Amino acid sequence: MSKWRKRAAEGISPGDRFSFSRAFSLGEVAAFGELTRDYNPVHYDEAFAGLKGFGGPICHGLLAGSMICQIGGQLGWLATGMQFAFKKPVYPGDTIRCELTVDDVDASHYARAHARLSNQDGVEVMTAALEGYLPDPAARDRLNQMLEDGDPTNPLRDGRS
Repeated sequence: MSKWRKRAAEGISPGDRFSFSRAFSLGEVAAFGELTRDYNPVHYDEAFAGLKGFGGPICHGLLAGSMICQIGGQLGWLATGMQFAFKKPVYPGDTIRCELTVDDVDASHYARAHARLSNQDGVEVMTAALEGYLPDPAARDRLNQMLEDGDPTNPLRDGRS
């Protein structure tokens, strides 16, 4: 099972941290562009990307930013707001580390968190903020039942974060 899903079922608290790394392939960049219809040539054309000061086509900012969705999805977090600051380009093949820290959780289970995304060289490429509702006791009970049933709707149930 996902260790994050289990943690969500137990309850999330201020100071809790979640992190993982991944790289985005050219195919994923193309698929994201197809899904969002964002065909900005900076993501596809070497010469155009060079004119913008990049060393080649770059990943869509929201593709890299979507890493916070993997964490939020495992936690059952219903987002009401997200903010991103794009600081450096992310290139296909870069290994990006997303580190998310829960800042506060109130009595209604409304939470705020911040994230730092850095590349394989430790360079900060993005910061993000997330807010919304964490599972309340009834939802945590349901998460526990889902976990007991093998978490069948969760492809990350095999233990990957």
